[in-house]
Formats: sequence, structure tokens, C-alpha cells
Amino acid sequence: MKQQGLNPYLPSWEYVPDGEPYVFNGRVYVYGSHDRFNGDVFCINDYVCWSAPVEDLGDWRYEGVIYKKTDDPLNPDGSMCLYAPDVTVGPDGRYYLYYVLDKVSIVSVAVCDTPAGKYEFYGYVRYADGTRLGEREGDEPQFDPGVLTEGEKTYLYTGFCAVGDKSRHGAMATVLGPDMLTILEEPVFVAPSEPYGKGSGFEGHEFFEAPSIRKKGDTYYLIYSSIAMHELCYATSKFPTKGFVYRGIVVSNNDLYIDSYKPADKPMYYGGNNHGSIVQINGNWFVFYHRHTNGTAFSRQGCLEPIAFQEDGRIPQVEMTSCGPNGGPLAGRGEYPAYLACNLFCKDEALYTGGFGSGAWLDSRFPKITQDGKDGDAEIGYIANMTDSATAGYKYFDCRGIRKVKIKVRGYCQGFFEVKTSWDGPALGSIPVQFSNIWTEYAADLVIPDGIQALYFTYRGSGGASLSSFTLLGDE
Repeated sequence: MKQQGLNPYLPSWEYVPDGEPYVFNGRVYVYGSHDRFNGDVFCINDYVCWSAPVEDLGDWRYEGVIYKKTDDPLNPDGSMCLYAPDVTVGPDGRYYLYYVLDKVSIVSVAVCDTPAGKYEFYGYVRYADGTRLGEREGDEPQFDPGVLTEGEKTYLYTGFCAVGDKSRHGAMATVLGPDMLTILEEPVFVAPSEPYGKGSGFEGHEFFEAPSIRKKGDTYYLIYSSIAMHELCYATSKFPTKGFVYRGIVVSNNDLYIDSYKPADKPMYYGGNNHGSIVQINGNWFVFYHRHTNGTAFSRQGCLEPIAFQEDGRIPQVEMTSCGPNGGPLAGRGEYPAYLACNLFCKDEALYTGGFGSGAWLDSRFPKITQDGKDGDAEIGYIANMTDSATAGYKYFDCRGIRKVKIKVRGYCQGFFEVKTSWDGPALGSIPVQFSNIWTEYAADLVIPDGIQALYFTYRGSGGASLSSFTLLGDE
């Protein structure tokens, strides 16, 4: 039986952000960096790969470690991290993985005969004279490579540009030859950084990091993370190395600007940097992105949402949901884990998660998705730090005949959970909870209206609760 597709689409104990998706031979493969559970730095683990059949985005398979930090000759002791990679198929039919180590500004390349086998180090992107890209006088540092191969040419997009840094001019495009290493056309800038954004059309959404390139028809789509960080924006051109025009936002990992179910300026999740791309799977288009967990910037998990193209090529911004891989609402019956929350907030609003220069959230003011155990343990995630007003939201469910709701809670709490179908709507009912050191089930009889519904669980009371799951039950 086909499984439902859920966000995050990988197991809750897996932290693979910066997802670059590709379809090879009837399967979609995701390549990304690899965070640690409850980490304090980015991208500390080795590269792994996951894949799913194109007809079932709920059935992801672990392909294993495809490349280790120590596989690069510059990193024999593993002291450098593997930042966000990308993969392309070369003219020879082999798979080439492009990446940057965290303390150097050159682009490394590994190669494999299969999409998710053991990649082997291949070389460094270089000029014809052998000088490595990023090391010649006047070169800007390389970062977050994105690649697209057409015929004998591979287009390499790179860059990282902090706000106010005039030494970095924007996203770069470099053309490589059929050996996948040698530069045919030197870097040119295709999207401006913030100091150079005036008059460009990119104002307020200038390039920050995470360039990714895709082609639809005769149009190139440059997907990137803007200076706002939480948003994946896109620019389009009929040419791979020039003429890119800013078009809009594909997704925000705090749902900013979305006004269909809340005010446009209200964040509905604790956002942070974003990275991903778009891909066509089984005739439908999706955007892959990531969200933040554990109250830190350094434990990110992949999500995906279906997207649509308008006649003029624009992509309307999509909502974060719990059901993106499903292609529609989830079944409005049965038990669902709490970590599927696509909305998570409390009375203390914040655009960004903790971790950028100030450490993780240690004061427990904010709810956070976390897990028990240590990094790598297959422990199902849950929501911790649910103090008074903390709300977890889930979208969407096809509800029919729901007459009872159960929740599984533990913690030093005394109060109740309100159940609602909108974040600021009236409570349909409440479920009392109390202190417990172990996961304990509580239930209440309440009616959820038939139809496609969002569900919100808001804690009211003293202390702090952890929410493990909720169950929707009918009359039977």
C-alpha cells in the first residue's frame, strides 16, 4: 500500500538540509549537506543520499554514506566540514559531485558510476593553466556550488555574499569543459550581492548563498537564498550566464509574506537560512527546502512542497505544509507524530531560530522540535518547551466524521491543549493534561468539521509540556 508523503520527508532523526533533488532512472535522489542532531556547527557529518520512487514520495530509502570528509586530499584528518553539494551527469554518463570544504575557497569534485554509490575524489575546478578557481588573484571565494550540464558544457554557479560585504559582488557562473574540471569561460556575476543591488530589480532580495540552476523549456531558473535567508528566491533568463531577472519567492521557511491564512508579516515558524531547488517528478514540479529544529540553526531537516508555474513562468509562493510530498491533504484519521508541525510559534514572535552567533535557545521560551538519544539514534521526534501560548500547526487533513482527539504528552505541566482549525480561531474543545514523567495519553470528545482542515494545538497553563503525537478518531 502506498505510504502517505510527510514533511519532513526523511525520518525525524535524519538531518539532511540544502537538498538538491534529481530524477535518475525512475527515482528521485536528494543530495545535501549533513547536520547533526542538536549540533552547534553546520554540516559536520559525511554526505549521505536518500532516494524514493517517483510515484511514491512517502517511500524514501537510505542509500548510505556516499562520500566522507576525509576523502578529499585537503582534509585527511577530517578537520573541515563538507558544505552543500550538487550533482550533475557528465558527457561520459558518470555522476559528478561538486562541493566546497569549509575552510578553503576552491571547488572540489568527486565522481561515481551510479547516482548513489561510493563517490571518489576526482579533482579541483581549475583554469587552463592549472590554477584552481578561487586562488587566482582577483577571484572571489567559491561556495555552495550548483551545476547544470548541457552537452559538452557544465555551468557552475557559486557564491556567498553577506550584507555589507563589498568585496563580494554576487552569484557567479563559470563554464567548464567536458572533463568537468577545466574552465572554458571565466566567472561572471549573474545575481548581485546587497551592496550592488541598487537599480538591479533584486532590491531586498539580493543574493546571499545557495545558488541552484534548473531549466524548464527554454528558460533557466536560478534558485537562491536571499539576504533575508529564510526565503528561496528565483531569477530567470533565456541564457545560462547572463540576463537573469528577479522574479519572486518560491518558499519561506517561516511562511513570511503568505497572507492566505494569517497576516503577511506574521512568522509561523522559527526560520533561518534556506537552501534547495526545484525539480519535476512524475509530471509534477516541487520545491525542496529545509527548516530548523532543536532551537538551533545547526539541525536542519528537508521538506518539499508542490509548486505551479503561471503562463509567464512565474512561481507563486507556496505555504509550508505537513503534507507537501503527499500531493494533497493527509488522511483525517489515525495517529500522527507531533514533529510534522509546519507552524510552530508562541506569544514571543521571532523571525529566526537561535544559533547565529548567540548559541542555541537554552532559556526554553520557545517551542522546538527535538528528539531523545544522540546523533544517529532512530528516535522519533517530538515538540518540547510548549509553555503557555505555544502552538503547533499542521496542514492539511481531509477530515470526515472526527468525534474524538487524543494527544500524547509528558512534562511538568498543568493545563490543557486547545484544538483549533485556524491559528487564531475559536477552540473546538480542550484536552486537559497534567504532570507526567512518561508519555501519557489524554483525550477529549470534540467534533472537527468535515472537509480539508488545518489543525492547531495550543497549550494553556503552567509549566512546560512536550507533545509526542495526536490521534484523530471517528465514531467507530
